[in-house]
Amino acid sequence: QVPLVESGGGSVQPGGSLRLSCAASGRIYDLGTMGWHRQAPGKERELVAQISRDGTTNYKDSVKGRFTITRDNAKKTVYLQMNSLKPEDTAVYYCYLDSVGYYTEHDVPVAVRGPFWGQGTQVTVSS
Repeated sequence: QVPLVESGGGSVQPGGSLRLSCAASGRIYDLGTMGWHRQAPGKERELVAQISRDGTTNYKDSVKGRFTITRDNAKKTVYLQMNSLKPEDTAVYYCYLDSVGYYTEHDVPVAVRGPFWGQGTQVTVSS
């Protein structure tokens, strides 16, 4: 397991902004594709945005132009800047990582395929 700690959720009015962060921890030397999914009540979990090692991004159509995903490999962190938020963006947002390379306590490099998930952070957009 790879611990992924999320932060930055909360409540905001329509048109407002939030920035989500997700940090991986451990003796990591390689991070694969990172991204965010979300799940609204009564709906299936869906991909919001993802970013590969080389910075290639992919977005759900409804968030294009409003959300921006970035990553800082040195900090082992992925960010989701959410602007012009709408009530339909209300959901629990989950960070994920599709693969990781890390060193064991005996300094042995290990590559593991995920996905690995964060605990989720609530985003509520309401007036």
